Amino acid sequence: MRLGLFGGTFDPVHFGHLLLAECCREQCALDRVVFLPTAVSPHKQGRNPTPAAERIAMLELATGGHAALEVSSYEVDRGGVSYTVETLRHFRESEPDARLFFLLGADMLNDLPHWREASAVIELALPVVVRRPDAEAVDFDCLASIASAERIEAVRSHQVEMPPIGISSTAIRRQASRGRSIRYLTPRAVEKYIETNRPYR
Repeated sequence: MRLGLFGGTFDPVHFGHLLLAECCREQCALDRVVFLPTAVSPHKQGRNPTPAAERIAMLELATGGHAALEVSSYEVDRGGVSYTVETLRHFRESEPDARLFFLLGADMLNDLPHWREASAVIELALPVVVRRPDAEAVDFDCLASIASAERIEAVRSHQVEMPPIGISSTAIRRQASRGRSIRYLTPRAVEKYIETNRPYR
């Protein structure tokens, strides 16, 4: 079992998130990809996200119908700041036969050595680095302080290319708060949820 873990605020989930998950699933031959909405992101502690129940509901609508995509409320149920190392340890215990991968954008790689227990993070699960075809080559030397040369080479060999898609959750929230169209930015079911429940108005 090759299990991909994809953490984020997902406020709201959009086509960019879904495309990233699908590219990683296909290019890295992942059996499952689990979306993990955060309770409180370490990188966004100054912002109050939309209530977790609503973000989870939108994720479930967005991933419904794709057998390989799942949503886990683990980090939300645990509460507090969502640290990757704690989540990975949970999945290592609950999925002992799975090989774990965690998905992240190439722009976050340089920050990885500064994460809590970064050396443990990179041993518990292999980072899958996602980059656009037109982006500069990823510099994996930043991992030298937390990983062996062999592990860094494994990370390098699991790069994923994703077509550029200029959508952000921030832009969707802004559009929705002004009553403007968010058609084709997020799945239709999520769009209808936002129109009906008005989480951003």
